[in-house]
Amino acid sequence: MARRRLTITAVLVALMVAPGAAWAQTDTPGDAAATDPAVMGWMVGSPPPPERQIRFHDLSFMRFPQTRWSFSHWRELFPTAPIARAESAPSPLPLALRNDIDAVAFTPIGASAPVTWAQSLDLNYTDGILILHRGRIVYERYFGALTPTGSHIAHSVTKSFVGTAAAMLIAEGRLDRDAPVVRYIPELGDSAFADATVGQVLDMTTGLAYTEVYTDPDSDAFAFVRAGGMMPTPPGYDGPRTFFDYLKTVKKAGQHGQGFTYKSVNTEVAGWLVSRVSGKPLAEVLSERFWRPLGMEGDGYIQVDSSGAGYAAGGLNLRLRDLARFCEMMRDGGRFNGRQIVPAAVVGEIARGGDPEAFKSGGYQTLPGWSYRNQWWVSHNAHGAFMARGVFGQACYVDPKAEMSIVRFASSPLASNALLDPMSLPAYQAVAEHLMATAAQP
Repeated sequence: MARRRLTITAVLVALMVAPGAAWAQTDTPGDAAATDPAVMGWMVGSPPPPERQIRFHDLSFMRFPQTRWSFSHWRELFPTAPIARAESAPSPLPLALRNDIDAVAFTPIGASAPVTWAQSLDLNYTDGILILHRGRIVYERYFGALTPTGSHIAHSVTKSFVGTAAAMLIAEGRLDRDAPVVRYIPELGDSAFADATVGQVLDMTTGLAYTEVYTDPDSDAFAFVRAGGMMPTPPGYDGPRTFFDYLKTVKKAGQHGQGFTYKSVNTEVAGWLVSRVSGKPLAEVLSERFWRPLGMEGDGYIQVDSSGAGYAAGGLNLRLRDLARFCEMMRDGGRFNGRQIVPAAVVGEIARGGDPEAFKSGGYQTLPGWSYRNQWWVSHNAHGAFMARGVFGQACYVDPKAEMSIVRFASSPLASNALLDPMSLPAYQAVAEHLMATAAQP
C-alpha cells in the first residue's frame, strides 16, 4: 500500500487504525533529539505560552512532535477510570542489566546497510523500552517525556488485554466462543454483530459495512471516534454520543467468518462482552484479572467515553514495567511470580494462532504467514513469537524460544506498524538470537 500524506484530523483517527494501513505526517519530522519534549518545551510555564500549549479542542495533542508529550500525558487530555493495583508490594522484576545489547546489529527489511539496536531506538522515536530475558530485566531505557513511574498510552496494545480477558471467560465457561454476540448483548440485535459469533469478533473475521479510509472525511471511522469523544463534534452534531451507541448502528456487509479484516469496532464489542458477562466495568475487570494478581507497580488507567465505558480498542495507559509484567506472564504460559494467572491452555491457544489463510485477506505485506487470534498477532515463525501491537510504535513482543519479552512505548511520526515493522521486527529477532547465543555467559 502506498504511503499517503494525511491531515492532522486523519492522524487522530490512527488511534483506531489497522496497523497495516499506511500513514505519514503532513510535515517532515525532526529527529528524535530535536523533537524531545524537554527540548521543545511543551506545556512548560504557568500557564505555558500559547505556542507551547497542547490541547484537545484544536487536535494539537495528535500533531507530531506534540505527540511526544501527549502520549505520556494522556490522562490530562481525556477522562479515565483507574485500574487499581494490589495494596501489597509490587512483584519483583530482578535486574541483570547488560551492556552488550546496544551494539547488536541487524539489517532492516528492504535496506542494504545494517543498523544497531541503539540507533533503532532513535529511528523509532522510542519513549521507553525494556527487555526481559528469563524473567530478568537485561535492558531498560526511557526517553522524551516518559519516566519509570510515568504512564503511556498503549493504543491498540489494549486490545490484547481485552482479548485475553475474554479468552479467560471462555475457558471458565462463562462466555461461549461459538455463541452469537446477541445472546449476551441483545442491544446489538439490529446491528451487524447480531449473528456474528463471539469468536468471529475476537478474531476480527466479521463482515461489516464499516470503512476505515482515513483520507475520506465521510469514512465510518470518523463517526466512531466522534461517538467516543475522541475528537470534537461539529456544530449541530446529533449522532451517537458513546461507543456502545455507535456499535448499534453498524450494518453487515458480506458474510462473517470469511476472512480477517482489522476493524477496531470488533474490540469494542469484545470489551462490552467482557463487561456484560463479568457484571463489572472494564477497568475493574482488568484490575481483578491482571493488575492485582500480577503485582503491578502502579495503577493503570483506561480512557472512558461519556457513559463511563472503557475504550477497549485503545484506551489503556500504564507503566512500562507493568506492561513487561503482563507480557512476561504470557511468555511463561500464563504464570508470573509463582502464580498461574492466565490458564496455560488460554495462552497456548493464543500462541498457536488463528488461520494464516484467513489472515491473508488483511493484506499485511510485512507479516507474511502471520495470523490473528483473540486480539493477538501471531508470527508462526521458528521462535513461536506473538505480539500485542499499537500504532505509533507500541509493542509487546513475546519470544518463547528465546525466553525473551520486549515491551516498547514510542511516539513515532508514523502511525502504521507497516511502516515500523521493517525496522522493529528484525531488531527483535536479532536481540533474541543474541540472547540465545550468549545465554551461558555471565
